[in-house]
Amino acid sequence: MVLQVQGDSLVDELVMLKDVDAGLDGVIAIHSTVLGPGAGGCRLWHYADGDAAFTDAARLAEGMSYKNAMAGLPLGGAKAVLRRPAGDFDRVALFRAFGRAVARLGGRYVTAEDVGTGVADMEVVARETQHVAGLPQRAGRPGGDPSPHTALGVFVSMAHAARRGLGRELAECTVAIQGVGHVGEALAHLLHGAGARLIVADVDSNRVARVAVATGAEVASTTQVLAAQADIFAPCALGAVINERSVEALRAQLVCGAANNQLATPGDGERLARRGILYAPDYVVNAGGIINVAGEYLGWTSEEVTARVEATGARLAAVLDHAEAQGLPPHVAADSLARAAIAAGRVRAPAMA
Repeated sequence: MVLQVQGDSLVDELVMLKDVDAGLDGVIAIHSTVLGPGAGGCRLWHYADGDAAFTDAARLAEGMSYKNAMAGLPLGGAKAVLRRPAGDFDRVALFRAFGRAVARLGGRYVTAEDVGTGVADMEVVARETQHVAGLPQRAGRPGGDPSPHTALGVFVSMAHAARRGLGRELAECTVAIQGVGHVGEALAHLLHGAGARLIVADVDSNRVARVAVATGAEVASTTQVLAAQADIFAPCALGAVINERSVEALRAQLVCGAANNQLATPGDGERLARRGILYAPDYVVNAGGIINVAGEYLGWTSEEVTARVEATGARLAAVLDHAEAQGLPPHVAADSLARAAIAAGRVRAPAMA
């Protein structure tokens, strides 16, 4: 294992990971530990090179700092991104090596599942470190796949934003969902249960067909869905989907989804505002998963986790209230509140073993 730590303007600590024998090649970016240990999932993805992996890790880690602060969690922000090896590879060896890297950080980073990883991977990581969540659920305690909690937080946020920005209940809305993986599929079922009409898109044709059959959704391509005739656009795949080009194509009047880093640049949030499209800041509405992870790591009950996730709509309302009072676009309002919370150290972190 070659472990290199170097500073960067975007993160407090950057840990480069390399274990050729295990197929491990990636980075852990720790953005802030002011409120507690840096917490954020481990992403396994096809990155072109190490620079692309670092850029993604740094952006995601910063987002996790803001997400955890806005959710009122005693956690800082961090993220791990791993480059998926080409061809067949020993998944157990890779995640054991990753677990050893997490252990060496001594609790400064708490990992969990993310895009490309799952509960089984976190069980492997747990062989090497205690600083991991997303493990199989125990009776009365949070754990397991955090996706349903992420979907629930987006759902309650979307309901509030639809009433506030569109003057409608979800049953009166058409929602276009881009990406029906674990979170997107769970969100689709919640929206279907609420009576919403759905348009769904995903790169996996089998997955999108399954969701369409179960919910009666219309199917669109991943590019067509951006310009679909919908009231609400829900980005639930990878980030940077809201950009200069897509903002002009959007017909929806509300953007509220589970993807991280939805805005390609801060200027794209300004573009949404100029077009009169209400944006529900991603890290405010998609915090359900990290709330579940925090509950597992900190020993909360399942009931406590559910109550905190269901309060996501109220936290979004506070952000939108602040935006209106200060004359700010919602993404700027959310950033200012998150930075203020971190600077003030408002959440006292409990002692971590």
